[in-house]
Amino acid sequence: AVSHFSIWPNEFVTYPDLFIKAGYHVGLTGKGWGPGDWKSFRETNPAGPSYDAFKATPPTSGISNNDYSRNFIEGFLKARPSKETPFCFWLGATEPHRGYEVGSGIQAGKKLKDAEVPKFYPDHNIVRSDLLDYAVEVEHFDRHVGKVLDYLQETGELDNTIVVMTSDHGMPFPRVKGQIYEYGFHLPLAVRWGAKVKPGRVVKDFINARDFAPTFLEAAGLEKHEQITGESFLELLLSEKSGVIDGSKRNVMLIGKERHDIGRPDDVGYPVRAIRTPDYLYVHNFAADRWPAGNPETGYRNVDDGATKSFLLSKFDDWYGLSFGMRPEEELYLVGQDPECLKNLAALPEHQAMKQHLRLQMEQLLKAEGDPRMLGQETFFDTIEYVGNKSHGWDAWIKHARSPVNTPE
Repeated sequence: AVSHFSIWPNEFVTYPDLFIKAGYHVGLTGKGWGPGDWKSFRETNPAGPSYDAFKATPPTSGISNNDYSRNFIEGFLKARPSKETPFCFWLGATEPHRGYEVGSGIQAGKKLKDAEVPKFYPDHNIVRSDLLDYAVEVEHFDRHVGKVLDYLQETGELDNTIVVMTSDHGMPFPRVKGQIYEYGFHLPLAVRWGAKVKPGRVVKDFINARDFAPTFLEAAGLEKHEQITGESFLELLLSEKSGVIDGSKRNVMLIGKERHDIGRPDDVGYPVRAIRTPDYLYVHNFAADRWPAGNPETGYRNVDDGATKSFLLSKFDDWYGLSFGMRPEEELYLVGQDPECLKNLAALPEHQAMKQHLRLQMEQLLKAEGDPRMLGQETFFDTIEYVGNKSHGWDAWIKHARSPVNTPE
């Protein structure tokens, strides 16, 4: 479960730590672990030492000047002790985080008609343009990855390198990032490993972010640390099959959230737990009396500011409600037919048996994993320190609202 802007206790071990211990050259550029405080506990980011010296003129005002690919090629690899030293690198582009340069997609030659608008947004040119601006930043990241792959190919190391390309959350738009719906947590994932991974396959088995660490360790012949809770999916990579490969093992996924951002009374979170199966998504909102995207008077701070957000907030209609309105305690979606999660089946009599089954299965799995919220210790999450900027928190907004306002005579 997510607790945004928390601390990194120094007893936690990461797979980069284990690779450093095994003699690997380890590093990152851009965004590693975060946001949160690791500097009070560690010398380097949990993802490894940073290589961010090289800068470049960004193509738009919303894009970082970090020259990611050059920092890998001329920074990280040049610091490699020898060509025989194995390496582990995290290329953490901040794109496509917001903000975007408004209109940059159209300026880049993209057409409004080509934008694919999710069904939970109105089909409006403001939304279409915002999606095109988002695409510009995705492509910026793609180009840096392309440069890295080209360099590894030129140096003969590409086929001996496991390349993983994914995201840490869905697009930074209303009802997606930080929200427990399909678009928010069902992320793209592509893996390349020379001749070992048969290309062109589409695998439908569920993979969790925590499965990456044991996979990398197994591929490198290293032991799995006792703190690591995920399971290696190396067998899926080495298989030649497509579709569902291990349907009996990787057919369920747990999702959770506690405090993703602040901006409610006492800066409480919006606790959610969910379970995803091949057919269904069941969601339990534990505090359905709270605003899921943050309170209106604090600006719905759990949604990044942008053109689509501003447009939805300009009209308090059904579109606004889908992204910012209150939600029921229970939600149930038939994801294959409703990937946008618009038709809540939780209250329908014909779906009660499935809803109860999924809720029980979710609770049993969470209890087995020691989730405090399932063990009657939900107040534990309120004790986790928030180390981010509190300028958009509840107290700051209340103070602002009570400040005297100068008015003309």
